[in-house]
Amino acid sequence: MDSHHPSIRRISECFVKPKFLPQQSNQPYHLIPGDLAMLSAHYIQKGLLFPKPSHLINQSPHPFMLHLLHRLQNSLSIALFHFYPLSGRLSTVSNDQQSSVSIYVDCLNSPGAKFIHAALDITISDVLSPVDVPLLVQSFFDHHKAVNYDGHTMPLLSVQVTELLDGVFIACSFNHAIGDGTSYWNFFNMWSEIFQATSSDGDEIISISQPPILKRWFPDGIGPIINLPFTHPDQFISRFEAPELRERIFHFSAESIAKLKAKANSECKAKEISSFQSLSALVWRSITRARRVPENQISSCSMAANNRGRLDPKLSENYFGNVVTSVKAEAKAGELVERGVGWAAWKLHEAVVQNTNEKLRKALDKWMESPFTFQLGRFFDQYSVLMGSSPRFNKYGNEFGMGKAVALRSGYANKFDGKVSAYPGYEGGGSIDLEICLLPQNMANLESDLEFINSISSPPHLSFNHDL
Repeated sequence: MDSHHPSIRRISECFVKPKFLPQQSNQPYHLIPGDLAMLSAHYIQKGLLFPKPSHLINQSPHPFMLHLLHRLQNSLSIALFHFYPLSGRLSTVSNDQQSSVSIYVDCLNSPGAKFIHAALDITISDVLSPVDVPLLVQSFFDHHKAVNYDGHTMPLLSVQVTELLDGVFIACSFNHAIGDGTSYWNFFNMWSEIFQATSSDGDEIISISQPPILKRWFPDGIGPIINLPFTHPDQFISRFEAPELRERIFHFSAESIAKLKAKANSECKAKEISSFQSLSALVWRSITRARRVPENQISSCSMAANNRGRLDPKLSENYFGNVVTSVKAEAKAGELVERGVGWAAWKLHEAVVQNTNEKLRKALDKWMESPFTFQLGRFFDQYSVLMGSSPRFNKYGNEFGMGKAVALRSGYANKFDGKVSAYPGYEGGGSIDLEICLLPQNMANLESDLEFINSISSPPHLSFNHDL
């Protein structure tokens, strides 16, 4: 962090646990193959920026903040009753005869989830006005650079509430070996629902509209204990350090995305290409051009796929765990750039169509024969683009007594040259924000790419001082 910026102050930290645990928490909470594959990745780090009610901005001391923190901790404790594995820690059992280990969540021997109150003397516009996302946003998140395996000694969930001069940033660092983006946002949505339904002191366990399904899903003949053929963490855990990246948020209005979709479908004489496939195709082509990739070099675009509805029988959307894989399309850079956005979108569409129950189960069988973890440094090359997160998640529906958030931001985790995260746009209605991370020269080239720049829209104007 450079010397021009004020630095973050940690005011307090504590641990939060459910007031009591459900009976089943006495048992080991087993991890499914998709969870174990995530042990070497970073935590999920996402958070929301809220405006402080304007009549409270210059109040000192801050009864508003004290009341907010009390209510956040109280509602978090209730949320952790429903999502009790998040208050546990990882535990490893070594099987010396088989030279293997099994890893599970111990829900009892843990101090709970971490809760941090911090402050930073900057304003909302200091976060949102610069062209690039400022590096200091990374300080809004705990567990900086932690990998999920660190959940043996670190909390599986850490919440940091950072008070700005005119706003509040609520951030979660959530162990990705416990759940994927669908699980993460279900937790965040239910925490918000509980916050809105409880008074500051109510500690009753309230029912929630989408309780997580914590019963473990294993394919036939697999689990609940999965032995990983390793004897030391170094065999399956590596620590990825991102190079210096520029990170920008680009806004696409619903109208701009509709045009892209119409163009892609008309070029392919098709109707099936989706809005998101069209947008991903634009990004894939534009980044490939920006990188000045040699014509014969293979370039790939992967999209994160939630497979709950793809499996047969289907899993509920409330199933808690990692049921996510990536679907991948490849093309020679020259062909990708020469042909239209429709051609690239059709390749992505085909990759999605081929993501069937049969293919998923074959991949699971293959993983069981030879288990591995996703290691960022090995799974993505300098010609790949990864579309992560999803604009379908309910991100702006989370409220904590301060009205609607004005922005969504993420931490250091899981970022590399070519990582793109898709969020719903602030105004909703099918608009999308893309958070794009690129090497500085590649970003400079993207900013002068006419096809890309002509597709983006101005973000909606936000007024920060909401009176509630």
